[in-house]
Amino acid sequence: MFKEFKEFAMRGSVVDLAVGVIIGAAFGKIVTSLVNDILMPPIGLVTGGVDFSNLALTLKGQAGGTPPVTINYGVFINSVIAFLIVAFCIFMIVRGLNRLKRKEEAQPPAPPEPPRQELLLVEIRDLLKARK
Repeated sequence: MFKEFKEFAMRGSVVDLAVGVIIGAAFGKIVTSLVNDILMPPIGLVTGGVDFSNLALTLKGQAGGTPPVTINYGVFINSVIAFLIVAFCIFMIVRGLNRLKRKEEAQPPAPPEPPRQELLLVEIRDLLKARK
């Protein structure tokens, strides 16, 4: 069982997937910072100083020592914007890869080299022609 697991874990696709997940997590942090720290402040300024991350619908106010019950739709709006940015970036990457793939497919494949026997027969034919 350990040997099978080792073979599974060392396959290229599993390693590629692990690298993709790690890079994706790091990219997600960058996009979150981009949305929260760069995009949302100007949007808030345009909308009259509204900070989306603080937008919430209060269902039950604070009572005694219990915190209020809220629906934080501003955080959701930030998450949607972050998702759209990530989706657009992935779309652009896939689009570029598809263009490269189409260019490779558009070029006709080189004809296969004739078998060795045929090359020898061609040489023999040329030698016979040269004798005449």
